[in-house]
Amino acid sequence: MHHDPTLYNEDLAPVPIEKRTWGIYTYASLWVSMAVCIPTYMLASGLIAGGMSWRQAIFTILLGNAIVLIPMVLNAHAGTKYGIPFPVLVRASFGVRGANIPAVLRALVACGWFGIQTWIGGQAIYSMLKILWPATAQMASGIWICFFFFWLINMWVVWKGVETIRVLEGLGAPFLLAVGVLLLWWVTGKAGGLGPVLKSESKFHSTAEFMRFFIPSLTGMVGFWATVALNIPDFTRYAKSQKAQIWGQTLGLPTTMTIYSFIGVAVTSASVVIFGEAVWDPVDLIGRFHQPLAAFVALIALLIATLTTNVAANVVSPSNDFSNLNPRLISFRTGGMITGVVGVLMMPWKLLSDLSAYVFGWLVGYSGFLGPIAGVMIADYFVIRRSHLKVDDLYRRNGAYEYKNGFNMRAVAALSAGIVVAMSGLLAPALRLLYDYAWFVGFAVSAAVYLKLMPREGKQ
Repeated sequence: MHHDPTLYNEDLAPVPIEKRTWGIYTYASLWVSMAVCIPTYMLASGLIAGGMSWRQAIFTILLGNAIVLIPMVLNAHAGTKYGIPFPVLVRASFGVRGANIPAVLRALVACGWFGIQTWIGGQAIYSMLKILWPATAQMASGIWICFFFFWLINMWVVWKGVETIRVLEGLGAPFLLAVGVLLLWWVTGKAGGLGPVLKSESKFHSTAEFMRFFIPSLTGMVGFWATVALNIPDFTRYAKSQKAQIWGQTLGLPTTMTIYSFIGVAVTSASVVIFGEAVWDPVDLIGRFHQPLAAFVALIALLIATLTTNVAANVVSPSNDFSNLNPRLISFRTGGMITGVVGVLMMPWKLLSDLSAYVFGWLVGYSGFLGPIAGVMIADYFVIRRSHLKVDDLYRRNGAYEYKNGFNMRAVAALSAGIVVAMSGLLAPALRLLYDYAWFVGFAVSAAVYLKLMPREGKQ
């Protein structure tokens, strides 16, 4: 079979059956290692800081993750069935060249996440230095030096290849879980037990007031994993069976997110009892307890876990996406370097400046771009094609997925419609609900427009 070199390299090729060895446990542990990270904790603590009771916060997180599990498992199907990664799967709906549009949109969001995690890692190093060497607090450029130092560590790992992260991956997640549990035990002890901590009531006085905060928060929860819901074939192309990926993800994602979020919720509620204010950033919180040894160990754990999550969740996918732009010139390693540079240019310190910038600006905002991509992909694969793909044609020009000059303009039109409708809520205050539900609105509009425009004949 002749493959077009502009569409094919070893990293993008289908995984042969004998190399598809990942089972239920592998997927469950992959989700543990990706979900146990500081942004998960901050997501939960942010809901408490925003006024929810602990029960409302946990319910919002569990519901959001149960919802995002659906597109996650659906998009994973083609990866498992054909052994192909996300940038190749999306060629079926957008065309062999048009696939670069959703791939680059998805990659840019991952670059933003890469920047956020790197900024958090830099903050952890800076907090450590302040504890060990208090004079650092006077250095105006201290936080920036720490940020770029941690950025260089990330780039070194990418350059060495993802294998170097495997050892750390095994340690990182359990280590961070242990630190979370210790932090919970320590903070609740200071707050006088779990009773006073979980007594904090919701700050909302009416259902309408609660819904105004709940709706965008739920969209933020879905948005949190909307990136991986698209590129999950990058991981499920190694699955032994559909059962392995479905059960592994169902056991791993909602449970880990909810348990680790509970730690974030309880610790933040305790910080209200102790400090009189909700401290939603764990790095800041650890820095407030003047226990040098405990803080040092906790911050080392945060660093390791941040590094492993960053490379697994935020580098593997955009590296594939950038490689897809020009497989001959851009290798996985080069794609990783591009991710690192763009991540800094996206100014993560601004995205993390406060709760509303993080949840309602960043998470809800980009979900309005990713929901429409998921809508087109799922409508195309399950409704138009009934899960039948001509794999060889995904890697060549003038095949079944050539459309017009390699672009399926119907998919581009459907994607644009979904983004415009979801984002219109930002421009017109009367339509604010469309933005608050950005992922859901974008998904529904794009899927509906795509199904209207695409002919169903020639069911391959």
